[in-house]
Amino acid sequence: MFKRRLLSSSVAMVAALGSLQVAAQDNQEDMDMLLEEVVVTGVRASLNKAIDIKRDSMQVMDAIIAEDIGKLPDNNVVESLQRVPGIQVTDRADGEVNTVTIRGLTDVSTTVNGRTIFTASGRAMALADLPSTLVSRIDVIKNRSAAQFEEGIAGQIDVHTFRPFDFDGSKVSVALRGVYNEESEETDPILSGLFSNVWETGAGDFGALVNVSYAETNFRTQSVTPGAMFPFMTEEPLDGFVPLQLIGADTGFWAPGLDNGLPMDAGSTLDMNGVDQEYYLSRDAYIMTDFTGERERSAANVSLQFAPNDSSTYTFESMYTGYRNDTFNNLHFSFVDWWNDLAKFGPIEDTFELYEGTNVIKERTVGSPFTFNSGDFATNATDSMMYALRGEWDISDNFTLESEVVYQDSEFETQFIALRGNGGGRYGTTVNFTDDTSQVFLDNPDTERDESDLTNLNDWTMGDMYENGARTEGSAVTFTVDGEYLNEGGLFHTFNFGMRYDDHDAAEFGRDQTQAVCQGTAEQCQFSAYDGISHVNSGFMEGEYDVPRSWAVADGPWLYENREQMMGLYNLDPNQPLLEQFNINEVNAALYATARFETELAGMRVDGEIGGRYVDVQTDTEFVDSVTEERTQGSSETSEFLPSLTARLHFTEGLLLRFNYGETLRMPGFLDLNPTITYNDDLSNVGYGTASGGNPDLEPTTSQNMDLSLEWYFGDASSVYLTAFQRDIEGLVVGFRNAVQRDIPGYQVDTFILSQPDNASDGELSGIEVGASYFPENLPGLLDGIGVQAALTLLDSEQTIPQLNNVGEIIGTETTDIIGVSDTSYNLTLIYERESFDTRLGYVWRSDFYNNNEAALFANPLSVYRDAQQSLDFQLNYNITDDLTVSFDATNLTDETSHSRYGNSEYATFGNWKIARTFALGARYSF
Repeated sequence: MFKRRLLSSSVAMVAALGSLQVAAQDNQEDMDMLLEEVVVTGVRASLNKAIDIKRDSMQVMDAIIAEDIGKLPDNNVVESLQRVPGIQVTDRADGEVNTVTIRGLTDVSTTVNGRTIFTASGRAMALADLPSTLVSRIDVIKNRSAAQFEEGIAGQIDVHTFRPFDFDGSKVSVALRGVYNEESEETDPILSGLFSNVWETGAGDFGALVNVSYAETNFRTQSVTPGAMFPFMTEEPLDGFVPLQLIGADTGFWAPGLDNGLPMDAGSTLDMNGVDQEYYLSRDAYIMTDFTGERERSAANVSLQFAPNDSSTYTFESMYTGYRNDTFNNLHFSFVDWWNDLAKFGPIEDTFELYEGTNVIKERTVGSPFTFNSGDFATNATDSMMYALRGEWDISDNFTLESEVVYQDSEFETQFIALRGNGGGRYGTTVNFTDDTSQVFLDNPDTERDESDLTNLNDWTMGDMYENGARTEGSAVTFTVDGEYLNEGGLFHTFNFGMRYDDHDAAEFGRDQTQAVCQGTAEQCQFSAYDGISHVNSGFMEGEYDVPRSWAVADGPWLYENREQMMGLYNLDPNQPLLEQFNINEVNAALYATARFETELAGMRVDGEIGGRYVDVQTDTEFVDSVTEERTQGSSETSEFLPSLTARLHFTEGLLLRFNYGETLRMPGFLDLNPTITYNDDLSNVGYGTASGGNPDLEPTTSQNMDLSLEWYFGDASSVYLTAFQRDIEGLVVGFRNAVQRDIPGYQVDTFILSQPDNASDGELSGIEVGASYFPENLPGLLDGIGVQAALTLLDSEQTIPQLNNVGEIIGTETTDIIGVSDTSYNLTLIYERESFDTRLGYVWRSDFYNNNEAALFANPLSVYRDAQQSLDFQLNYNITDDLTVSFDATNLTDETSHSRYGNSEYATFGNWKIARTFALGARYSF
C-alpha cells in the first residue's frame, strides 16, 4: 500500500507540473550563474568542487574531491569517507578503519568509475583495499536514479580514478609517507606515483596514465573479553548441585540463544524440576587476545584514452588491487566457572560481589580454573583485476551514445593453523567483569612453583590442533549501453535510456581438519621437544587494565613453517585438497529510461527527473555437501520494476528544495544460499555444538526510499542543508535457530544449535541530516583562511525479529534497532588555510549501536552492542615550493579504547580493545 500511495502521489506531482502553461526559462544561463565561483586553490577548491557536484546532481549525494594528487588525508577510501554526512564507520581495530555504513545500513553497493566491482565471491568490494592515492573523487549516492545500478539498499559509493584527459598535458606526482603505529611500535611505508601525459597527433589526441600505490601496515590489537553469561546456583543450590555451580543448558532448565537473556532482577528464579530456584548470572570465562599482523596492499591503475576527433573518445582501463595479511593471535582462555579442586590445591574461598539490586555477579574469585592457550596463525591473500573498454560518441548535436565492456576476476585464499596448550595448573584467579575489567592469577603459598606465572609454555600439555583453508573466487563480464537525447522545447528536455547485462560467476572451496589428541610418542607430544615453538608476548594492555602483561603460546609463524611435521603428529594431512562447496552463475539484465523536465511555478524554476528500471536476475546454483559430497542444483528468477522520481524547486539562485523517491534491492549473498550445513564440535565444554547453513529459497530484500532536502549555497566553499529521509525495507534476512541431532564420528557431542537465514524481518529507518561548510569572507589578517565543516545525523530505526523456541518454531515477534545503526553521529572539522600551508583538525563521534548477534551457542542475551565511538584526527600540509609539499598527520589523538556489551546492559561488558594511535610524516612532489 505504501508503494502504491507514494507512486500515485509522485505521478500526480509530475502531472501538475506538466499542466502549467509557462515558458521554460533558459536553463544554460542559470547553470552558468550557478557554476560561477571564485577561483581558489587547496582545501577550498576541493570543497567548492564537492559542493558543485552535490548541488547539480539530481540525486541526494555528497562528494569528496582530492584537491591535489594523493592529497586525500587518509590511508584508504573508508577512512576518507568517515567525514561525509550520513556515513558511519566501525571496526577501527587492526590499524585501520574498515567498515562503512550509509545512514546506518551496511548494504552498500560499490562501484569504480560507475562499474560494479566485487572481491572474490562477494557482491561488493572491500573498500579498504582501495588506497586513497588512486582516487580523484568519491561520490556517496544516498537515493538513486533509475539510471544507476539497483543493488545496495543503503546506497552507492562510486570511486573515480584519474584519467589522462583529466590533465592539461603531462602530470607527474610521487609521494612517500611513513606511518608510526603506537601499538605495534613499527613505522610503515606508503608509496604512490602517478605518471600521465597527453599527446596531440595527426590522428587525434592520445593520453596515457599509470597510477601505482603500495602500503604496508604492522598492527597490534589487544582485547580482553569476559565470556558468555550463564546462570549459576546460589549459596543454597538445588539438590544434587553445589554452591555457585554453573547451570548448563544441557540441564534443560533454560535454553541458549535467548533474545533478551535471563532476567537480571534480584531474586529471579528458574523452574528446576518443579522448584522455583533462585540463580545468579555470571560469566563463564575470561579471554585475552593479543592479535598482531603484517598487512600489505598494492594497487595499480592504467588508463589509455584516444580522441580521434571532437565527437568521439575511447578509453581503455585496467586496475589491480592486491592484499596480503599474515596474522598471529596470542590467545589465553580461562574458565571462571569452576569450583575448588580440593584434592589438588586445597580450599580457596570462592568469593563474589553482586551489582546492587541484581542477581549479576560483577567480580569473583574461583579456585583451580581450567585454562588453555592457543597460538593461531593465518595467511590471507587477495588478487583482483578489472579491464574495461569504453567508447563515447556524439552521434548528432542532440544524441550521444556510450558503451563499455568490462571483465573482472578476483580470488581470495587463506590458510589457518592453531595449536592449543591445555591445563596450566592454575591455583586460582580473581576476575572483575565491569568496564574496569581485570584478572589476577593467584600463587599457591604452599608450593615452590609460582602458579601466577603464565610465561612458561611447558606448564601446558599439547592439546587440540586445528587446520583449515579456503579459496573463494568470482568473475564477471558486464556490457552496458547508455544513450542521451536532447529535446529542444517542451516540458521534457532530456531523455536517457540504456541497458546493462552482467554475467557473474562465484565459487568457494574449503577444507577443515581438527584433531584433539597428539598421536605421537609421549616425548613428541611435549612442547619442550621443539626449539623455537614458544612465544611470549609483552606489555599487554599496559596502562589500561589490571591483567597479565604476558603469557606463553605456541609460536604461530613457527607452526606454519613446520606445519608438515606438527600436523603429522596429529595424523592430519598438510596436503589435503580444497573441496568445492558451491558454484553459482547469476545473470543480471536491466533496462532503464529516464526523462528530465523543467518548467516554472510561481516565477520559480522547477526541474527534475522521472524514470523506471526493469531488472531480471536469473540465478543457477550448485552446492556440495561437505560430508556426503552430494551435489544439489537449483535455479531461481527475480524480476522487479523500480521507479524513481526527483523534483527540485529553485527558490533563488542558491536556495533549492529537492525531493527524491527511489526503489532499490539487495540480492541474497551467495554464501547465504548454500543449503549445506556445517557442524562445529563443542570447543568450550558447554555440552553442545553449533551448526550453520544457508537457505536456497532466500528472496531479495527491497527498499523504498524517500528524501526531502532544503539546500542553501551562499558563498565560496559555503553551504548548509537539511535533509529528512525514510527507508521502508521488506524481507531483511535474519537467522533462524533450532536444535538438531547428528552423530558425527570424532565429535564430542551429537546436539547442535543450527542457525539458518530467512527473509523473516521488515524494517524502517528514518532520520535527519544537517550539514554545513563555511569559510567566512573578508576576515582580517591572520584570521583569513579559517573554515569549518560540520554534519549531524539523527536516525530512528526498527526491525521486527521473530522469536523462536528451541525447535525453531515462531512463538512471537520482537522489535529491535536495525543492526549497525547509531541514533546519533556527527563530525566537525576545523580548517585553516594560507598560501603556503593548510591544516585540519577533525572530530568524529557516533553513539552506541546494536552491532551483531552472539553465537546462539552462548547467547544470553543474543544481541551485542558497541559503546559510543570517537576519533580526533589532525593533518598539516606545508608547501615548500609550488611542486613540493610535506605533510604531518595523526589519528586517534585521544587514544581511545572501545567497548561492547551484551544486550546494551551496564551489567554485561562483552569486550574491550585498544584502538591504535598513529603519526605520519610524508612528502609529495608534483609537476
